[in-house]
Amino acid sequence: MRRPHTLGVKCVVRDGERVLFVRHTYGDRSAWELPGGGRRGSEPPAVAIRREMREELGIELVGLRQLGQVEVAGRHKRTLMDCFEARTGGAILRLQDAELAEARWAPLDAPPRPLGPDAAAVLGLVARDA
Repeated sequence: MRRPHTLGVKCVVRDGERVLFVRHTYGDRSAWELPGGGRRGSEPPAVAIRREMREELGIELVGLRQLGQVEVAGRHKRTLMDCFEARTGGAILRLQDAELAEARWAPLDAPPRPLGPDAAAVLGLVARDA
């Protein structure tokens, strides 16, 4: 049996030297992830990540930059994620309670634990980009 493939987006949201990590209200609720979500049909990745950040965090991203792609297997599927980096521009976060249980700022080299598999994959990409 083949695993279904899905498309997603993730963003390393920065505020100075800090990076935003989130815990979702679904899936592994204890794991800290980077904000993001799914892509709709033929939606371009940059459009998808901007939409997800408006929906989940209530912010418009500043200085959006594509980092690359990672593929993560889990939850009976494989997800190809387009990964980005951006800043908040000083905007105040307004968490979408239906999706996000908590958000926390942390240094990139000291993320909260336990770290989810998607976040670990994206942070590996950031380390290679540095």
